[in-house]
Amino acid sequence: MRLSFSPVRRDDQYELVKIGDTLTINGEAFDFSPIPEGATLPRAAVDCDWLASDVVRIDGVLHLTLMLPHGPRAPQETLFPTSMEPVDGKITLPSFNAPVVPKEAKE
Repeated sequence: MRLSFSPVRRDDQYELVKIGDTLTINGEAFDFSPIPEGATLPRAAVDCDWLASDVVRIDGVLHLTLMLPHGPRAPQETLFPTSMEPVDGKITLPSFNAPVVPKEAKE
């Protein structure tokens, strides 16, 4: 599975878990295993507010884009995320917000 991300300013976040061709978002599983090679599942056919693209299988790999929520102080790696091919398990996402640096530490 190849995940791409489209950053969007939102206050809510999600947790992702991937097992095979199933992507679980905040506890809701989306099983994409029935998608055959070369086929496209339209975005509108998937009841998921986080999905930002169609789901396509190319050379055996599922390709999809998810919205990537971020806070008002999002770091560069969140604003300009790279695609990933995660292994099975919980997926680590870029930081929602950059840490606040106390004013005293800046001096």
